[in-house]
Amino acid sequence: MEVPQIRMQSQMAKISISTQPAMQEIHQPKADLSIQQPHAEISMQTTPSKLTIDQTQAWEDMNLRSAFRLTEKLAQDGQQAIAEGTGRRASQGTELMKIENKGNPLVSQAFQNAYEPPRSLGIKFIPSLHAVKINYEPSKVDVNVKPNKPIIETRVNKPEINYVPGSVDISMAQHQNLEIDFVNLFSK
Repeated sequence: MEVPQIRMQSQMAKISISTQPAMQEIHQPKADLSIQQPHAEISMQTTPSKLTIDQTQAWEDMNLRSAFRLTEKLAQDGQQAIAEGTGRRASQGTELMKIENKGNPLVSQAFQNAYEPPRSLGIKFIPSLHAVKINYEPSKVDVNVKPNKPIIETRVNKPEINYVPGSVDISMAQHQNLEIDFVNLFSK
């Protein structure tokens, strides 16, 4: 016997989802930078050194004087010789005035006036120690430096952003379906 049957066939609906991902590009340009360093300002002032050498005493020690100094020295020596001569003659005159005192002033004075005192021997053309006077003033250098600050200019560049939004497409890949079939409904 055949039993009536209901046959059902169903087909589920299918959804199709396709996505397009979002794209983002970020590009950061470098900053524009300008640096300038001005030269420092330098000024220098120099006072020259000074060397003085005084040889006057050395020349005088070697008896090599200038005409002015030689005249001055000879005048002094002459005045001293006159004073010594005047003093010697005054003392000898006093001795002769007192001739009545014991002694023989004529002979002793004749002996003194006849002979000059002995001269000292030695090298006289060598200047004395420290006869040359040396004075040295060193030079001075004043250095003034004025540093100049660097000139820095910057310009920040904004980032470049490109954005493409993503998309989602939803569609029916397969529609739902239900088929009902009756079998052996009318049996013979």
